Amino acid sequence: MSPALRFGDCRYALSVHDPRKLPPPSAPEIAFVGRSNAGKSSALNALTSQRRLAFVSKTPGRTQLINFFAIGEAAFLVDLPGYGFAGVPRAVREHWGALVGDYVRDRPSLAGIVLAMDIRHPLTPADRDFLAWLKPTQKRVHVLLTKADKLSAQGAHRALAQARKGLEEAYPGATAQLFSALRKTGVDEARGQVNAWAEAS
Repeated sequence: MSPALRFGDCRYALSVHDPRKLPPPSAPEIAFVGRSNAGKSSALNALTSQRRLAFVSKTPGRTQLINFFAIGEAAFLVDLPGYGFAGVPRAVREHWGALVGDYVRDRPSLAGIVLAMDIRHPLTPADRDFLAWLKPTQKRVHVLLTKADKLSAQGAHRALAQARKGLEEAYPGATAQLFSALRKTGVDEARGQVNAWAEAS
């Protein structure tokens, strides 16, 4: 069995704007994606115990790059541009489709996808559209219901149960958990999932 990933050693490696310039596949890659402002960047920072590994922006659609973060030579965490943003030029949306589409569909080293959803608004139409688009690829998906601290414990577990039920139809086989970057809720569970995917690849 491979040693556990050293998340605290995660460092920025490179950014890609053109899918034709992706680096040659090497170590397993775990991609992070989600609707704009769902808490994806905050989740990455929490998992790696770093405050600004991934840039946190309040402006939807700001990140239009694929950002690679290396955990030594063992694995990459890959920050994908957010989807479902409104009020951005059509060309930006089309670029997202080409950049993320090519990466997710064709990348042989992609070991799994961590999908961030705001626990207060899980499985939005944009989330369902993304899952429907992703379904033919049969990629492994793990959902983080982010900002779990915004709900009571009872409300959070109710939302988790409803999300899991919705995922059974939207993307069979997907798993889900509660997550709060603020309170570090679910960080170890999420690390365990990422580590398991890296080991299995």
